[in-house]
Amino acid sequence: MRNNFSRALQTTIIFLVVGGVIALALGGYFSSASNVFTGSLVNLQTWLSSRFIAVQEFLTAPRDVASLRQRNAELEAEVSELQAQVIQLQQRVGETEILAALVDFSRANPDNTYKAAEVIGRDPSPFLHYVIINRGSNDGILRGMPVVTDQGLVGRVDAVIADAARVQLITDPASNVNVRLENAQTDASLVGSVTGDLELELIPQETNVEAGDLVLTSGLGGGYPPDLIVGQVVNIRARDFDLFQQATVQPVVDFNRLQIILVIVNFTPVDIGPLFPTP
Repeated sequence: MRNNFSRALQTTIIFLVVGGVIALALGGYFSSASNVFTGSLVNLQTWLSSRFIAVQEFLTAPRDVASLRQRNAELEAEVSELQAQVIQLQQRVGETEILAALVDFSRANPDNTYKAAEVIGRDPSPFLHYVIINRGSNDGILRGMPVVTDQGLVGRVDAVIADAARVQLITDPASNVNVRLENAQTDASLVGSVTGDLELELIPQETNVEAGDLVLTSGLGGGYPPDLIVGQVVNIRARDFDLFQQATVQPVVDFNRLQIILVIVNFTPVDIGPLFPTP
């Protein structure tokens, strides 16, 4: 009897407690506690999520770095290839412009016959001024033929083999060109130097030479055809006790940038040296 009463009492208490909890929950008395609990769960989930992402990034970072390095190497190779293509295109454009200028020059001077050649080498000696071209005896090139560009006189062929030739520049110390001063209407001798400077010699003292006077080949001596442009006078040196004046000439050709030249193949040089009496 007592046991039955105790069980009935426990059951009644449980129902009362459950009913009270339900009543309190329905009445909203647990909302603040629920919010605190829910907020705690959200914060815990956020912390776990951030730690998981950090661990994931740490584990996958080496693989991503290797992939980025490989991609960076591929992009650098592509950039290098594009830069090489740009340089090649610029060179082609430059060569096309040079060839167009040479064609215009040859059309403006139809009395001569020209053969274009490419500069493929330079004399390594600092005391000599020569270039090597890719045309030789197989192309009709002969020793002594004048060499020009659309700007003016370069020099003349000094030695020839089957497929190449050596050109002596007018700046070479052994070069000597008979020229005339267009404004002064007088002849002179143009010589090269070790430094590459051009000097006018044998200018008569009575000749009025001025800076800016145009220097052309005279045709005397048989080495060059007449009226090829050489350069301009930039400095005159005259002393009363000297027999002749001297002058410095600025060439019209930039010898450091020679790429394509023209050989005058219909000009035959004449060696008139044996006609002069020997001392």
